[in-house]
Amino acid sequence: MPILAQAVLASHNAGKVKEFQGWLQPWIGELVALPAAIEIAETADSFVANACLKAATAAKVMGEWAIADDSGLAVHALQGAPGIYSARYGATDAERIERLLREMADVSDRAAEFICVIALARPDGTIAVTTEGRCAGEILTAPRGQGGFGYDPVFWVPSQQRTFAEMSPVEKQQVSHRGQALQRLREYFQTLNP
Repeated sequence: MPILAQAVLASHNAGKVKEFQGWLQPWIGELVALPAAIEIAETADSFVANACLKAATAAKVMGEWAIADDSGLAVHALQGAPGIYSARYGATDAERIERLLREMADVSDRAAEFICVIALARPDGTIAVTTEGRCAGEILTAPRGQGGFGYDPVFWVPSQQRTFAEMSPVEKQQVSHRGQALQRLREYFQTLNP
């Protein structure tokens, strides 16, 4: 029997709802997307604060438990940019990658990491838990691979010897920042239901 009969994911992305539902069964009976009419602006200054803001707002508006995530790419040589602005670094994935590669054209330190924070909020909007996942890698000088989305074609994962875009979804999930954060959320639910 699930710990939560239903929860809302502070996202309009059906694919993300499906991914989260897969990770969080059997602890959440049904995970539903935030209704399209409800928009939550990411106005905070960190991944943690944005995830908490979205989860708390969704929980209060919907009157249900809510889950939200915020994630992005942090490049060391760019002082953590694009960071919380990763999705707004350009209008399309191609533009975001182009801008990133342009800004790193003469940079030798290619170290970067993807960061994901997930927040779980109670129906009153208080935060029950936050989890975080990180995946260290490097930014390539040109895209490689056809899979994934966002910065995946230029994010090289040394431990896997390929980019996120060259991995299958299952392979990526096993090493990704979001996969790690979701695993930690699963571990939290396991402590509630030994």
